[in-house]
Amino acid sequence: MDWKEVLRRRLATPNTCPNKKKSEQELKDEEMDLFTKYYSEWKGGRKNTNEFYKTIPRFYYRLPAEDEVLLQKLREESRAVFLQRKSRELLDNEELQNLWFLLDKHQTPPMIGEEAMINYENFLKVGEKAGAKCKQFFTAKVFAKLLHTDSYGRISIMQFFNYVMRKVWLHQTRIGLSLYDVAGQGYLRESDLENYILELIPTLPQLDGLEKSFYSFYVCTAVRKFFFFLDPLRTGKIKIQDILACSFLDDLLELRDEELSKESQETNWFSAPSALRVYGQYLNLDKDHNGMLSKEELSRYGTATMTNVFLDRVFQECLTYDGEMDYKTYLDFVLALENRKEPAALQYIFKLLDIENKGYLNVFSLNYFFRAIQELMKIHGQDPVSFQDVKDEIFDMVKPKDPLKISLQDLINSNQGDTVTTILIDLNGFWTYENREALVANDSENSAELDDT
Repeated sequence: MDWKEVLRRRLATPNTCPNKKKSEQELKDEEMDLFTKYYSEWKGGRKNTNEFYKTIPRFYYRLPAEDEVLLQKLREESRAVFLQRKSRELLDNEELQNLWFLLDKHQTPPMIGEEAMINYENFLKVGEKAGAKCKQFFTAKVFAKLLHTDSYGRISIMQFFNYVMRKVWLHQTRIGLSLYDVAGQGYLRESDLENYILELIPTLPQLDGLEKSFYSFYVCTAVRKFFFFLDPLRTGKIKIQDILACSFLDDLLELRDEELSKESQETNWFSAPSALRVYGQYLNLDKDHNGMLSKEELSRYGTATMTNVFLDRVFQECLTYDGEMDYKTYLDFVLALENRKEPAALQYIFKLLDIENKGYLNVFSLNYFFRAIQELMKIHGQDPVSFQDVKDEIFDMVKPKDPLKISLQDLINSNQGDTVTTILIDLNGFWTYENREALVANDSENSAELDDT
């Protein structure tokens, strides 16, 4: 009989001593005793039916504690051996050259322009000859993924080879990053990534000109971009998988190219000119040369037209030391303002704008910041603009789900977050937005004059 039914019947049995009424607490105690008794009997009776649970393999192993030195060493050695084995499974340069030779030998005519093609039959033949390491690439799934509009049902040899190269590179990089994963749990802490980039510097020809005394500042500048965008919750660690999925590592390793153009270097955050520019700006702002920035010093950033109200919020919300900002905090500030279209940058600015910490911006919040813009306009002799008009424009641009509140997700979804935040924090940005039509007309006139000459 089911234990629930037994308990129900037992409680339904009338009291055998009618003259003695039990208190409510006694009834509860009796009910709990009966429940415990019958449940234990029921559970014990089911033991024999659950024997198959013993066959489930163990899937959780706790991490060694700090004082378990031997276990920690054993774990480190095991991981090192595992990563070495994985590294040996990857194609080396000689094997990649052999693969290219086989693909070229088995190309299927006719060529498309100068591009060699291969059909599925020859594709499988190459797979058989290429060896065990290549087996994972010669599947129907991979072929179908690369098959586009060829009327003969072929794929491009070059596209396939690039696919293989990309996969090998990803695995190599993952193994390389995993060597710095001290915890061995698939993520890198700030110190882990700093060590990785520091040891990577000598392999990047574009950084040959950096003085060793600047290495620590370069590493800080580079690491900060990874953590600003990939660690939005500020947990202090990033998944290796996320590092591989984003383009930052590609940008960093692009510095291996000795012939990288000047334009590419200027737009690459990790290049020497970019790192020196950011650090140089920091030094120029630091007028008292104490290595930190005060609110007054930071106010000269960019066009020096950010409002005091916004700067107050920066120093209220961001990490400071005796009311001053260090280089790492400054980097977060720069990354947010230089990438205002990105969700991570909008999250940073949104937190500053959300003065009531409610998770949304309302009319009060918008007015609080725009009032400072109006005051700067008066100081610079500009005609003040009605807040009501600006507020209506902002809500029209964002089109929030709630007509009275703007959430962070509303800002991101609208693709107008950069414009909205600029209007609220920077007089120069607001002036540019307000005069955008006149500026476009001037640009058109200048272009026309250049064409005439």
